[in-house]
Amino acid sequence: MKATELLALLREFYKDKLSIRQRHVAVAKHVPDYDFNNTYQYIIAREDMQLNWLSDAITDMGGALDEVAEPEIHSPGKGTEGQSQLMREDRDGAQRFVETWRPRVEAMPNARHQSLLRVILGEALEHKRFFDQAVAGRSDLLGRRADGAGTGGGVLPVRWVER
Repeated sequence: MKATELLALLREFYKDKLSIRQRHVAVAKHVPDYDFNNTYQYIIAREDMQLNWLSDAITDMGGALDEVAEPEIHSPGKGTEGQSQLMREDRDGAQRFVETWRPRVEAMPNARHQSLLRVILGEALEHKRFFDQAVAGRSDLLGRRADGAGTGGGVLPVRWVER
């Protein structure tokens, strides 16, 4: 694989991963359940780190980064069923991402970049597992609260609260 082909592959992977990250940001705005929203925040933070890794790899090779806008998400319904539908879509999207990219990653001759992309694919499968568990109603995705601790009924309508 020539350097130009490797750079093109990394840029395409970056754009796909950024698209997924942007969807997760948009979907999180429609997930009022505290535990599930926290899981989205965790996933987004991991994706930010992955995109930083990819950005470094691309810019080190002299490549430019694509931008992807946050999509407009229309909730398929209200309450539990609406958020579950969105999480099912994200679960299925994670699986498609891995199925699309795994053969291409495994065929890469560059061990350094191949290892990086394998880590990202592995984390995408972890995110798929989170979505599976959330759809099943598990609330302990990121750990368990102390006995009697609650969430106050959901997430705040805005991300930051100034006092």
